[in-house]
Amino acid sequence: MMIRLAWADGADQTIGLPTYETSGAAGADLRANFPDGQTVTLDAGARALIPTGLSMAIPNGFEVQIRPRSGLALKHGISMVNAPGTIDSDYRGSVGVILINHADAPFDVTHGMRIAQMVMAPVIQSEFEVVGALDETDRGAAGFGSTGV
Repeated sequence: MMIRLAWADGADQTIGLPTYETSGAAGADLRANFPDGQTVTLDAGARALIPTGLSMAIPNGFEVQIRPRSGLALKHGISMVNAPGTIDSDYRGSVGVILINHADAPFDVTHGMRIAQMVMAPVIQSEFEVVGALDETDRGAAGFGSTGV
């Protein structure tokens, strides 16, 4: 399935397109793409919108999910505020990634750094119907933690 990409104004095109780092990778890595090649420091507990320098045209019936990179999470405490983020098929603006620093020390996001991964997934839009009552199940309305720890 093809995703068409366009460079945002001022983006560094030498950074390269999203890449699958291994043949079995589900996600293609996205890189930080700062127009002036800067570094952004995320203080402990801080968050920032990091540009990728890309816009995309996603086929109808699909979305692109933006997910954290496990290596950044494990080694540095860096994740995403809205994980996974969704890019809808009708969005054509620049793609940014909202990173958050869960660590106790500042973290530098550098130009060209792999910051997130993108996964294309099918979307099924639902129809909605209001009913007077829902069918019963063994679980019923039992919620958070009701199936065990």
